[in-house]
Amino acid sequence: MKAAVSRRYGPPEVVCVADVEKPTLGDNELLVKIHATTVNRTDCGYLRAKPFILRFWTGLRKPRKTVLGTEFAGEVEAVGSSVTSFAVGERVFGYVEGPFGAHAQYLTIPEDGSLAAIPADLTYEQAAPATEGSHYALSSLTRAKVRSGQDVLVNGATGAIGSAAVQLLKTLGVWVTAVCDTAHIELVRGLGVDKVVDYTVTDFTQDDQRYDIVFDAVGKSSFGRCRRLLKPGGIYVSSDGGPWFQNAVLPLVTPLAGRYLEDKRVVFPFPKIDQAMVRRFAQLMESGAFRPVIDRRYALDDIVEAYRYVETGRKTGSVVIVVDHAS
Repeated sequence: MKAAVSRRYGPPEVVCVADVEKPTLGDNELLVKIHATTVNRTDCGYLRAKPFILRFWTGLRKPRKTVLGTEFAGEVEAVGSSVTSFAVGERVFGYVEGPFGAHAQYLTIPEDGSLAAIPADLTYEQAAPATEGSHYALSSLTRAKVRSGQDVLVNGATGAIGSAAVQLLKTLGVWVTAVCDTAHIELVRGLGVDKVVDYTVTDFTQDDQRYDIVFDAVGKSSFGRCRRLLKPGGIYVSSDGGPWFQNAVLPLVTPLAGRYLEDKRVVFPFPKIDQAMVRRFAQLMESGAFRPVIDRRYALDDIVEAYRYVETGRKTGSVVIVVDHAS
């Protein structure tokens, strides 16, 4: 089968599309014929092994897994002898961070892995980008204990994480302010936001409104800059650890400051990846409450260009890879 292979860490150019052995099906596994996958921030991080700490899980000198890819959508081609929950021919999507393997024509995944059936009205290309950015958004909002009636600001509302966060927040009955550039104002308004701040015109940290939660979905701001935006007792949460991984330390420090910070504090999410998470997004897509935003589509043969584009940091929503089985 064809797959995008990377045998060393580095820039997009270390990836090449090559013929590799088709995965072997286990008793409790599904063999999925992949029709669509994505290239995302997570893939780029693993490709370059940045931050360096990733190498303790992926291989110190070179990657143990040579076929990356975390998101997929496809058709069940075969099932193991003990599989009962899925059938041949069923359309499924899911998330495979750790095992990886989605940048290929086929992958295997355990029956109890992070996957679910694709809603009937969605294509493979629409379903493939439904888990990576959205599960980071969900974990951040869950950790911040968002509830109905709150005021929330989302910085980076057009990325895969930010656009998912906006939609999730609206299902919770939250008043949402979205930060984006001029070109994407109509896009975020279409997601249902209540207010838009154009960062090319206005420094969003100087906004006069105060918020219960500030969610930095692109990891380009900081608690120090956003603190004035928070109401007393407000919460700052980021999708990124920060340049010194301070966002993982500040949750321990900010509660100690108490009155000095007006009880404003930082929380840090630890995403949970399981089948229940994927099923939740399947239900949200089926109800129409959530649809992944898609920026561009590339063929598997052009995946290096997709990596280059994602690494510019300018993508809107997700970048989809269409997997052709004609050859």
